[in-house]
Amino acid sequence: MNFNLTADQLMIKETVSEFARRRILPNRMIWDESQIFPVDVFREMGQIGLMGMLVPEEYGGAGLGYIEYKIALEEISRVCGSVGLSMAAHNSLCTGHILQFGTEEQKKKYLPNLASAEWIGAWGLTEANTGSDALRMQCVAEKEGEYWVINGTKNFITHGTSGNVAVVLVRTGDLLDSHGITTFVVERSTPGFSGGKKENKLGMRCSETSEMVFDNCRVHESQILGEVGEGFIQAMKVLDGGRISIGAMSLGIAQGAYDTALSYSKERKQFGQAISSFQAIAFKLADMAVAIEISDLLLLKACELKNVGKSCTLASAMAKYESSEVAVKVSTEAVQILGGYGYTKDFPAEKYYRDSKLCTIGEGTSEIQKLVIARELVR
Repeated sequence: MNFNLTADQLMIKETVSEFARRRILPNRMIWDESQIFPVDVFREMGQIGLMGMLVPEEYGGAGLGYIEYKIALEEISRVCGSVGLSMAAHNSLCTGHILQFGTEEQKKKYLPNLASAEWIGAWGLTEANTGSDALRMQCVAEKEGEYWVINGTKNFITHGTSGNVAVVLVRTGDLLDSHGITTFVVERSTPGFSGGKKENKLGMRCSETSEMVFDNCRVHESQILGEVGEGFIQAMKVLDGGRISIGAMSLGIAQGAYDTALSYSKERKQFGQAISSFQAIAFKLADMAVAIEISDLLLLKACELKNVGKSCTLASAMAKYESSEVAVKVSTEAVQILGGYGYTKDFPAEKYYRDSKLCTIGEGTSEIQKLVIARELVR
């Protein structure tokens, strides 16, 4: 097995790293503190292929695979987890759902604008009282001739207000029926569709998170993805890929925190020597490096399975679970290594620390990942 990156993959890594240092690094704390969603930066990311990485070239995308996608997400998140989160949600959820289940007409209509980031995408599953328990969703659609009328609210939606197009899962059948949920593509200009409350978050503060509100929103039946009643099953398949993206984002955050801690430990001197020479610090760095390597290998396996079309439910859940927990662990240790400076905004350790916690919550909590893993193991 060859673990070396190809020449093309190395070029992607270097290109994305340079872009992140040039366009994101100087502004990340300004965006974070002001909760600015930098749409212009995402447009630029679209121009260099980062917002449609998995989209085939015929639809205006980069036509790349999951390993390249993982590499790019890591490099973005290594500098700013918030930008990585928005990139992941746009690529894997909204764009990915249309790519997997859209008709040819729907793909031609939406994918080019999403791949270029001319349109920002949102994906709506979660509601106030139905996070992990998606089958109890209260957002419903009722059929009226050729139209469906949607009513309800989606919560904690990335790009819920700024998104130009949203893939939305709503109940069209009985409560708790896995075949009672349908997926619709809803454009921002559709009457009755609006953004609601914007969340004031602990971390990931420049990635917009808000409600999506549907008030007698009439959507034509041509906007259904797949068939009526297939929404929940579609969502589970989309989340397999989404978990790889959150894992890659988590890995990038962990790497960024580790870079910060390692650099600081070599420069900071106490008792006449660099603190990296003390066993207490050196052992922390060793544990951090090993945990990052484990996450990387789990993600590579999931990416490879996804690329060749094999089931990756178990592998993606394992990768997401481990990588997200490692992001929290490594960023916590980074703050500890920096000591008092780690608690200030003069150093990036505190931002990695704040951003990392979302990794264990978004797109399936760590507890849900363990349920998925256990279910797959005992099949």
